[in-house]
Amino acid sequence: MKKIQLFFITKSIGFYLNCLSYVNAEKAKTIAYRFFSQPRKGRLHKNKLPKTLHNSTRETFTFNNENIQTYKWEGNNEIILLVHGWESNASRWKKMLPHLKKLPNTIIAIDAPAHGLTDGKEFNAPKYAEFIHVLAQQYNPKILIGHSIGGAAITYYLHKYNNDHVEKIVLLGAPSSFKKISDNFIQLLSLNTKIQTLLENYYLEKFNIHINDFSGHLFAQHFHQKAIIAHDLQDNIILVDEGRMYAQSWKNATYIETNGFGHSMHNDELYQKIAEFIAEA
Repeated sequence: MKKIQLFFITKSIGFYLNCLSYVNAEKAKTIAYRFFSQPRKGRLHKNKLPKTLHNSTRETFTFNNENIQTYKWEGNNEIILLVHGWESNASRWKKMLPHLKKLPNTIIAIDAPAHGLTDGKEFNAPKYAEFIHVLAQQYNPKILIGHSIGGAAITYYLHKYNNDHVEKIVLLGAPSSFKKISDNFIQLLSLNTKIQTLLENYYLEKFNIHINDFSGHLFAQHFHQKAIIAHDLQDNIILVDEGRMYAQSWKNATYIETNGFGHSMHNDELYQKIAEFIAEA
């Protein structure tokens, strides 16, 4: 029933925007981008934090008048930074944290723009990459772990800021092609080519990079960091081909393909391999 309701809601929105595009194209583009960039869930309340985050030290940083929320589990001076994905928050690492806490490293998890306790209404990979840059300047992490669009934000961060201090990367179910993400959104709402063109021009104007050039696997060709790229065959959100493209492009990467864990990729065996990868000299 929920799938049927979602189908009618998305197609109704698309129909409205398509009609609006012939009357006021700019307004149609603005509304479409709002739907594309504003998460519907993933917020947290300070007084009702998930148990996963209770024993962490909370730290807040300000960037462009927006507060960025982080959660820290104290260890040594080698930092692991955890970067979650769309419509989630720092508590998504609940099942990985027990494996990471066995390591001597300090662990820091971020709430993404417009997620968790972090300010904002808009979420996109370039903005997320800017937030990662702010935290990298503060914490100087050696290991970055990203799930879904969090992984894409990490690759864009490395491409744009070229942080040689980062030694190891882990990407879980990460998309590579921003074009595919945009096309999926267009298809979901059945938007016409007029709105699609307006959106793609807007991306270029806003992010200063053409949508066809915004591909993590293309960025990865120039990365020197050791990496684990993991993707699940049953991932219906980000198809496994995206992970395979990363693996083919990233010179110093180990590719792990799982089966049956979907987009979340919660799996103790996988998480143990990641912990061992981090512990390697």
